[in-house]
Amino acid sequence: MTAHISDQNMFQRFLHSQVAGSLILITTTIIALVWANSQWGDFYYELSHTYLGVHFGDWNFKLSLSHWIKDGLMAIFFFVVGLEIKREIVVGELSSPDKAMLPVCAALGGAIVPAAIYALVNTGGEAAAGWGIPMATDIAFALGVLSMFGSRVPLGLKVFLTALAIADDLLAVAVIAIFYTPEVNITILLFSFIPLGLMIILNRKGVRATWIYSVLAFLVWLDVLGSGVHATIAGVLVAMVIPVRPAIDPAEFTEKTSLLLAKISGRDNSLDALIHDAGRREKLEQLSLVVEDAVPPGIALEHSLHPLQSFVILPLFALFSAGVAFSPENLEGILSGAGLGVILGLVIGKPLGVLLASWLVIKFARVELFDVTLPQLIGAGCLAGIGFTMSIFISELAFTSDAIIDQAKVGILIASVTAGILGAIVLNFSLPRKAT
Repeated sequence: MTAHISDQNMFQRFLHSQVAGSLILITTTIIALVWANSQWGDFYYELSHTYLGVHFGDWNFKLSLSHWIKDGLMAIFFFVVGLEIKREIVVGELSSPDKAMLPVCAALGGAIVPAAIYALVNTGGEAAAGWGIPMATDIAFALGVLSMFGSRVPLGLKVFLTALAIADDLLAVAVIAIFYTPEVNITILLFSFIPLGLMIILNRKGVRATWIYSVLAFLVWLDVLGSGVHATIAGVLVAMVIPVRPAIDPAEFTEKTSLLLAKISGRDNSLDALIHDAGRREKLEQLSLVVEDAVPPGIALEHSLHPLQSFVILPLFALFSAGVAFSPENLEGILSGAGLGVILGLVIGKPLGVLLASWLVIKFARVELFDVTLPQLIGAGCLAGIGFTMSIFISELAFTSDAIIDQAKVGILIASVTAGILGAIVLNFSLPRKAT
């Protein structure tokens, strides 16, 4: 019972952090759009291309502000995404075939159908490389819209949409690593496994010094950046070696803490007695280590980094990536090419793919969808069409032409808003009404 309550609390904290983050994302996106289309629009683009870095003598390392955000800060975002993926696979909703089958298949359907629609629209065109853009789901915005309905939303629907979005993230990471990496230096990439291996060894040896792991993670990032693979993949690689299970089982934890607490307590429990009694202080230190062993590092890191991800990294990414000047060329591109492919893929392809794959799994694999009706499933499929963060990210990897990138971004914005509205309308009619 305790474990069940703990899992529920963890899920609720995760849900609330995503919802709060979506509100910040909306604000920064509006700021970016207004800024890019104002009289200070030129400064917006100049600032994003300002170079920052360090140099020692003849050696220098510098990237534009935009690249520091997309290659640096977004590596932390992908690290958190990697922790979420690993948590769900090891101890969450993707931890067993029975649990994982429906959301994983729904995510596959919701990726393949939009990509196919985009490819059909852009076959042989200059925007053909953007087929990966409509595959993504923005978990923060999707859960943000879902939260508008409060207690009307059954837990099963929240879990389904969250698991689907995380499985979707896993697909997006694979697509970025495999299809949007033009050239790979295998030798440099292999060097990244040295610090990764050291992290595994140090963790098994019980080393807890955070700074050591931070240095090793930075070395992984440098190696991946230098290899030609997009630097954000380093975040996922590091996340995969972080444990998401506690180092001590509950029975051993209870036994050790009980013994230590018994030795710490005494007749004189004053603060002075605790400070001056070396033996009791030693037992306190041992107790803190036992407690630390009971907290899975991956889940603790995910929880502590969510505020940084939601309130700093993603808003900065949106601020310097969502700003698109609504020029006649960009607006005309909505009706063809990248813009049209993205809109059709996210608005039509996503819910169609999610629904078709879910129906096939439910019908032929006899998987049950508890507390969720077919119309609610359609609503969740529509919300999965909110691409935004990952879609914008992939669009900047897929194209070299600024004009096509802007057209794709306009399509992403229109599609995400449309998908969110459609999902909200469907759910408003399909979710049970509160008793009056």
